[in-house]
Amino acid sequence: MEVKSALFYLFSAVMLFAALRVITARNPVHAALYLVLAFFQASGIWMLLKAEFLSITLVLVYVGAVMVLFLFVVMMIDINMDELKRGFWNHFPLAASIGTVLALELASVLLGGFRSVPAVTENPLAGATPFSNTKELGQVLYTHFLYPLEIAAVILLVAIVAAIALTMRERKDSKAQNPGDQVRVKASDRLRMVKMDPVHQTLVAPQAEEPKP
Repeated sequence: MEVKSALFYLFSAVMLFAALRVITARNPVHAALYLVLAFFQASGIWMLLKAEFLSITLVLVYVGAVMVLFLFVVMMIDINMDELKRGFWNHFPLAASIGTVLALELASVLLGGFRSVPAVTENPLAGATPFSNTKELGQVLYTHFLYPLEIAAVILLVAIVAAIALTMRERKDSKAQNPGDQVRVKASDRLRMVKMDPVHQTLVAPQAEEPKP
């Protein structure tokens, strides 16, 4: 067995185990960590297929941003697992039937694709000019698909602005400070001089107790 084939089976086995642990782990934090492990194994498989751009993008976007955000959210909201597991067995038959149908559909598509692939007797890349997948993908994106890429960027920008606007909107129960008011503050606004009459407090010495006979 070649080294590449051995690495493929290793990455696939670890990814299947991590994906299984994602849905069977009792702790949601552990499930998120197993999902991160599954993403790393998928990135390794992309690297074996010489899709370097997809591999690095999977690590940077999903592992570096999305899953870290999920992990922090799961750790901060403190999910009550008893409430989530209360109706598990009631919905299990419907979920199992839908999962079975999806698995059969995916198996039929994949098996049909495997049957239609012709056998390769020789290496088709022998003598081919070396090229960069990332460079070719960049040329295709910024030439043939430039307008769809710009539209997607505008949509993402609108989503970011909307999220910031929803977060920073003024609410009655929010406690916020106005930086402009803090800069324009004066000493007379913070300090008030009050004139009071002097009060003399007479201290009364405690009387000594009489000695008991």
